[in-house]
Amino acid sequence: MTVVEVEPGVRVYVSTHGEDRDADPLLLVPGFGLTHEVWDRQVRLAGASRRVLAVDQRGHGRSDAPAGGYDLDRLSLDLEVVLDSCGVEQADVLGWSFGGQVAFRFAATRPDRVGRLVLVGSNAVRASRSAEFPFGRDPDRAERAMAEVEQRDRIAARRMFIAASFAREPRQDVLDHLVGLSLRMPSWAALACARTMFHSDLVEDVPRVTVPVLQVMGSADPVHRTDGALWLRDRLADSRLVELPGCGHYPMFEAADAFDAALGDFLEW
Repeated sequence: MTVVEVEPGVRVYVSTHGEDRDADPLLLVPGFGLTHEVWDRQVRLAGASRRVLAVDQRGHGRSDAPAGGYDLDRLSLDLEVVLDSCGVEQADVLGWSFGGQVAFRFAATRPDRVGRLVLVGSNAVRASRSAEFPFGRDPDRAERAMAEVEQRDRIAARRMFIAASFAREPRQDVLDHLVGLSLRMPSWAALACARTMFHSDLVEDVPRVTVPVLQVMGSADPVHRTDGALWLRDRLADSRLVELPGCGHYPMFEAADAFDAALGDFLEW
């Protein structure tokens, strides 16, 4: 376990494993509201052959939740500071959902620090539609809807958001686990991240991401559509797309074996 001060007074939590491995490290970045704990199975598998750093982004999990600093540039800089603090020059980076946006920005701005990039349940360039990226919801409506339910009943909002992101009704223990992780994120951080998530536009970053990319998408993901993933794949310099049939937004729980196989093939576990 490592706690990294990413800027004065703001610390982020990093779960570290396999410090003595020779292979390139792997940095895991979870999605909106969730924590390093969603990667339990992947840490166990990857940690047998490489060093693994699983971070709680600011505002999430065991990390500090300051009033600000939730834009993609600051969040991607947090990743860079984590690598610096852990003595890592370059890592493979895996970002899921909102974490995929952060990881994509990091790969675009610091390509020297990223060996390979994995995007899980994320179209990376946008989480809402625009004229150039016509997939997903209207950004203003999406942010407003999330803010309204968050402010009205934070606990119910988190449960509803997570449950609706599965392709099928999740097991109750899985849902309870994920909701518990999500509730560690205070409402001010959630609202700030939602604003970033729905209004950030990284389309212009696409030509700057030249590292090998793996996109893993559930075919029934209700959060990020596979047609958006196809749009991105066709514009990246080096990208492959794996679709998991009948899977929603949580492949590490909904299709764990197929998900791990796709990661292992790309990252050479």
